[in-house]
Amino acid sequence: MVGTLITPLLGGSAGREGTAVQMGGAISDQFTTIFKLNPSERKTILVLGISAGFASVFGTPLAGAIFALEVLYFSKINFRSILTSFIVAYVAFYTVEFWKVEHTHYSIPVIPEMSFANLFWIIITGILFGLTAMLFSKTTHFWHRLFSKSIKYAPLRPFIGGVILALSIYIIGTTKYIGLGIPIIVDAFRHADANYDFLLKILFTGFTLGAGFKGGEVTPLFFIGATLGSALSVFIPLPVALLAGMGFVAVFSGATHTPIACSIMGMELFGIECGIYIAIACVIAYFFSGHVGIYHSQIVKGPKHTLYQKWRRTNLEDL
Repeated sequence: MVGTLITPLLGGSAGREGTAVQMGGAISDQFTTIFKLNPSERKTILVLGISAGFASVFGTPLAGAIFALEVLYFSKINFRSILTSFIVAYVAFYTVEFWKVEHTHYSIPVIPEMSFANLFWIIITGILFGLTAMLFSKTTHFWHRLFSKSIKYAPLRPFIGGVILALSIYIIGTTKYIGLGIPIIVDAFRHADANYDFLLKILFTGFTLGAGFKGGEVTPLFFIGATLGSALSVFIPLPVALLAGMGFVAVFSGATHTPIACSIMGMELFGIECGIYIAIACVIAYFFSGHVGIYHSQIVKGPKHTLYQKWRRTNLEDL
């Protein structure tokens, strides 16, 4: 928590919400030793911690409950955890409500009628969101490997990385790509964004986390998805707020392999009216985001589709 607070304070490009989810899982894991839980019970209590953390920090209890199940078990959900996951998600949500903690609100005022033309554009944008999620994940892992290999002394990595970040920010002359970037996300729902903002955010966030700074990937993913969707509104005949909202959750869906939770999250944040647009974008992004995600310990079972399985089998035979 302390590392995450320091990172954006000193100019790092990282979020806070993802850390809250990690903290929820870490806190719940402490009960493994106290109650002498077996491996199966430990997985269940980890689900509860992740569910509570997600629901409280985003204000989306339904999505939080499903996210915990989906991100931990991926394609194999343990149904014993479902009821308890929903219970702790709502308890955490209302705990935050009791303390009158406010969440950022986003609005999609115009939802067009579904048509074949709009469906085509949803598929195209979903593919782009998925590829962007894959680029983010691979960029973050690349910088992490590079710093780990080049600088053996771990505390020195964020120092050197911080110097490079400071110089880069000074050279480009703007701070819009560091910190949380909430004002930029909000603005992306109102106006078409610059078409390179999402790329620079990927670069700065990947470098920040790879250099050893602590922080979450979630808000940067929201920034990347919203600004990409906003930029696409110049070329795609869909409302800018709708495209920003689709990118907001679809890029996150691809990077975490959680299309169901992200679809529900989009409906909780933006309203049920845009549900069909959000859900299709999240599922398409999930399929096109590859098998690399932001969570190293995520349990990924089996290929996402048979084409990948055939391609992988062919390449293994060639080797």
